[in-house]
Amino acid sequence: MSRVLVVGAGLSGGACAWLLRGAAPGRVTVWDKARGAGGRMSTSRAAWDAACTADLGAQYVTRETKRAGRCCSFYEELLCHGILKPLTAPVEGMVAKEGSCNYMAPQGISSVVKYYLNQSAGADVFYEQHVTCISLRDGKWEVSRKTGPPEQFDIVILTMPVPQILQLQGDIVNIINESQKQQLESVSYSSRYALGLFYEAGTRIDVPWAAQYITDNPCIRFISIDNKKRNIVRLLSKAWRTSRKADTSHLFLEDGSRVHSHSGWKGPLEVIWSYPHARFDIRSSCNIRSCSQDPDVM
Repeated sequence: MSRVLVVGAGLSGGACAWLLRGAAPGRVTVWDKARGAGGRMSTSRAAWDAACTADLGAQYVTRETKRAGRCCSFYEELLCHGILKPLTAPVEGMVAKEGSCNYMAPQGISSVVKYYLNQSAGADVFYEQHVTCISLRDGKWEVSRKTGPPEQFDIVILTMPVPQILQLQGDIVNIINESQKQQLESVSYSSRYALGLFYEAGTRIDVPWAAQYITDNPCIRFISIDNKKRNIVRLLSKAWRTSRKADTSHLFLEDGSRVHSHSGWKGPLEVIWSYPHARFDIRSSCNIRSCSQDPDVM
């Protein structure tokens, strides 16, 4: 019986595992270096209330009818099971395209990825598995990781970001030819750093929108009141994203009062700070604690 390894438990990895159900002649295994599913569609939960969440990755999903094609069935299934629902809350500054539809995830955007993993017909999903090397051994792929012994697979599917693929060691370095390597190296990423603030029940944020695109601020690009975005009347959470360098944004956060003093809101009970290479948990005292044992883990 063959073994298939999917590296990455983000949307691509989750959907891949789901599509392989019944198609792969053997067992499907999913490895991800993070502590949970989601990747760029991550959702963080308050330590004191798992039902209170904030999306730190993608904020909503857009379907463009003209480009959806065969993917329409994906959207219909997610809508049918309540994983996605139409985004009806006002998003200020959103550019609406003709024929497009926007959807939000009531249980957090990572629920989309988790749905696919749960529907993958028993795929074995393991977290904190940081792949470092892929080599050929006796006709099989031997995959090494930072912790644990190497394992062998018949098929390996890589769904992690391109920079992580280019960092892999072993025979895979020689398998990628120069032309492919140049194409991979030409891929560019626009980093976005996210901050989630969790407020106590009853906190009022009196703005006419559920989310807003910011165009006149050098740091903040997007603000979302997630419960309002999801049409949930409960504990409010607020998340925003910045595109500044980590050290600049970090300085902005070190003075806890500055995070919310301009708005006059009551201070948050918990703050989650995330950027592409690490995650930090900033409590009300503004002490910073790493959320991961490895600084490379997102």
